[in-house]
Amino acid sequence: MAEKSTLLCKVCGMTDTDNILAVSALQPDLMGFIFYRESKRYVGETFTVPRDLPTTIGKVGVFVNQHVEDILSLVRRHGLQYVQLHGDELPGQCAFLKEHGCRVIKAFGVGDGFSFTATQPYKNHVDWFLFDTKTSGYGGSGRKFDWSLLKDYDQEVPFLVSGGVGPRELEDFHVLHGMNLIGIDMNSGVESSPGIKDIAKVNSVLNKIRSL
Repeated sequence: MAEKSTLLCKVCGMTDTDNILAVSALQPDLMGFIFYRESKRYVGETFTVPRDLPTTIGKVGVFVNQHVEDILSLVRRHGLQYVQLHGDELPGQCAFLKEHGCRVIKAFGVGDGFSFTATQPYKNHVDWFLFDTKTSGYGGSGRKFDWSLLKDYDQEVPFLVSGGVGPRELEDFHVLHGMNLIGIDMNSGVESSPGIKDIAKVNSVLNKIRSL
C-alpha cells in the first residue's frame, strides 16, 4: 500500500455498503456521506455507516441548510467527526457546531463574480474551507473550476478543492503550488454512477496525490 501524502484525500458521496468498504481498502483520509435529501447521492433514511469502516478514516457528514440540532443528531447517530456545510449557513451556525465538538468545513462555490471576501466572517468558526465549482445547485456538478482563481484567496484558512476531480484534473495541480491547500475532495469525477465510486479511478487519483 502506498504511503499517505501530507495532502488529505477525501472521497465524498458514498452510499453503498460494499462500495464504501471497497474504497476504504484504498485508505483515503476522509469519507463523505451526504444527508441532503435533494442530492442524487443522498444516503437515505435507513443508512448506517458500515461497522467495518476503519477508524483511521474520518467520517464527514455533508449538509445543506439543515437545522444545527438536526445536524448534531445525525453526528451522534453516525459517529461523524466532521460536518461539511454546502448551503447558506451563517458563521454563528458554524460556531455552534464547533462548540459542540464538530470539526467544520464550509463550502463555497467559486466562479466568475465570486469574491473571497465572502469567506471573511467564517474564518474564526471553521477548520477548513472547501472551494467547489459554482453552480445553481449544491455541489456534485462534475465540473472543475479554474483553480488559478485561488491565487486571490488570502490563504489564511486551509482549504480543500473539489469539482469533478479525477485523474485528468490533477494534471493542473501545479497551479495550486504554494497555496494553503490541505486536501483533494473527489466525488462525481471518480464515479461509475451517482453514489457508486469506480475503484480504479479512485485508486488512480490517490496514487497521483500520494506521489506529489
